[in-house]
Amino acid sequence: MLNFLKKKPESFFSTEEKQTIVHAIQQAETNTNGEIRVYIENRCKHTDTVFRAEKIFRKLNMYNTENRNGVLVYMAVKDKKLAVYGDKGIYEKAGIEFWEESVQQMIQHFNKNNFSKGIAEVVLKIGNALKQHFPYNNGTDINELPDDIVFGK
Repeated sequence: MLNFLKKKPESFFSTEEKQTIVHAIQQAETNTNGEIRVYIENRCKHTDTVFRAEKIFRKLNMYNTENRNGVLVYMAVKDKKLAVYGDKGIYEKAGIEFWEESVQQMIQHFNKNNFSKGIAEVVLKIGNALKQHFPYNNGTDINELPDDIVFGK
């Protein structure tokens, strides 16, 4: 049995891997007023992973951003499921291909057991899309949501 299947979500990543992901979130948000969160849990009991990501998105109050430009990167470790869920403002501007490509990019890394690198790279990619459509305004923008990784059960 693979080692990662035995771990709790919060111990899935090493301290350095967690720092890599948080740093990617912070870096991605530097040039945008968009918000990115990462949510990791063991199991996704829903057959529709995007539905689960949307539920988490709402639970984390991510739809409350001023420009509706929050993005959630979701991963269920033991079930090997993932999704990227964007709020209305960014989802419409980036287009469906962007979201599908982002998931495929993570899958490529995950297939090589490069989980933290896959998440960090997709977070930076999302940050570039947010920057393009929602650039940072030094005079008015604030960090609306925490940059930490959220761990579920």
